Amino acid sequence: MKKIIVLLTFLFILTSCKSPEFLKLSKDEYPIVDGSTATIPLAISLRAKITGENIEDLKNSTTHTKTTESFSNLINGNADLLLVYTPLQSVLEESKDQIEIKPIGKDALVFFTNKENTVTDLSTAQIQDIYQGKTKSWSELGGSDSEIIAYQRNEDSGSQVLMRKLVMKDLQMVEPEIELLEMAMGEIVEAVAGYKNNQNSIGYSVYYYLKAFIDDGENIKMFNVDGIEPNNDNIANGKYPFSEDFYVVIKKSEKQDSPARKIFNILTTQEGKDFINSCGYVAIK
Repeated sequence: MKKIIVLLTFLFILTSCKSPEFLKLSKDEYPIVDGSTATIPLAISLRAKITGENIEDLKNSTTHTKTTESFSNLINGNADLLLVYTPLQSVLEESKDQIEIKPIGKDALVFFTNKENTVTDLSTAQIQDIYQGKTKSWSELGGSDSEIIAYQRNEDSGSQVLMRKLVMKDLQMVEPEIELLEMAMGEIVEAVAGYKNNQNSIGYSVYYYLKAFIDDGENIKMFNVDGIEPNNDNIANGKYPFSEDFYVVIKKSEKQDSPARKIFNILTTQEGKDFINSCGYVAIK
């Protein structure tokens, strides 16, 4: 239920997106779009603006199979275009000769906790120590004398790929207990927010997705990292340390006049960037 409410929050924001006026397609012409969970609102708004379909109808029919699986769907012909975050390096290597991929926006991996947690800032080193199992109490970080409950994502999720790439690098993450391994972004937010009585939890997600939960009144807050607040400006200018691009992807074999290539092309123009910004995401400068 909470994921549905947050999706509705996304959609309320996205109804104000500016349309790329020179691109119009019928719903029958519109390509099959797949990708990451956090790009579902962008996918819905993009289709609604291009085809004129009703957002209320699209929200019930639009799904993404998540980052890694969507690449397989594209290569296997089960999708025509991806709006996606960074996949596993092995996935990129396997598909690089078959795809065209361009960055269209920036997001960031952010860390969050229950609002009742008195800790507001973490350094990169402190986050690394938490997820290596070296730091086990919030008292070591200026907080209460309580155990740190550190949630992780499953290995093929976009968030986990970013966690290993941007934060942990070559450091080994501690093996999580099974109940701390949340399979979906919405589930990890709900857990950290306190639905499982974990008032001293920490988790991670991408900024744009998490911001919808906060805007919806969820009982969570983001940590500043290395003294930098995660917000649109700091992500756009690169000040926030864990910023990362997200992409539009098609197969190289797409014809020049195909609907998928038309959308691929427009999202990398100034009109496309203006559209992405108007939807609340951060477009590539």
